[in-house]
Amino acid sequence: MNDLSGKTALVTGASRGIGRATAIALSRAGASVLVHYSSGEQEAEAVVAQIRAAGGTAQKVQANLRDADGPHQLARRVREVVGDRLDILVANAGISKAASIENTTVDDFDALYAVNVRAPYFLVQQLLPAMCKGSSVVLLSSLVARASVNSLSAYAATKGAVDTLVKHFAATLGERGIRVNAVAPGVVETDMSNFTKTDDGRAFTLGMQALKRIAQPDDIGDAVAFLASNAARWVTGETLHVDGGSKL
Repeated sequence: MNDLSGKTALVTGASRGIGRATAIALSRAGASVLVHYSSGEQEAEAVVAQIRAAGGTAQKVQANLRDADGPHQLARRVREVVGDRLDILVANAGISKAASIENTTVDDFDALYAVNVRAPYFLVQQLLPAMCKGSSVVLLSSLVARASVNSLSAYAATKGAVDTLVKHFAATLGERGIRVNAVAPGVVETDMSNFTKTDDGRAFTLGMQALKRIAQPDDIGDAVAFLASNAARWVTGETLHVDGGSKL
């Protein structure tokens, strides 16, 4: 049911963290994966090498999604590789900024929306000609879209916007047979959540979860692979909470 053999996939922000785990999970299921990166070329090359060493197919592709034309550039480069057939788009690339309402700047706010909302919106738009019946889009939401967690109001707003886009994209693209969903992780042990490496950070995280361990990137990557697969063929317009039972 999770066999993705013969499928092509693009994962943005795939040089590390959840994106890396997702690229590996999709490849393990049989997909040929484009590993997008912005500045971490060596890390992206390492992901590609790991996938190829396991017998998979992958190559890296670069674009700066903070730039207004970044999604358009990435889409052009992707279509040069896959032609008119992209089966899976995982819009994982994102940035975070912890700041109080008083200390959030306009530049911070604009950067968050540029990467977390504008980029996936226009990437979907620009890649639509390469998607077809059976294609799957997975966006990255977050626990903070439904619950208050520390000083993340601006970041949370971007993930609330993602949840809204999922509904609109799914409703519009359903006629083409394209499914659109999101995964919403809680706290995951990545570079974006360095506080999980401290005793206080671990205690805080475990204190709000039903499952008492810190999530790893592959916990999320496997969920993305499920949504991209035929096992989730009747699921669209949903945000799947993959957070160990956080903030229940």
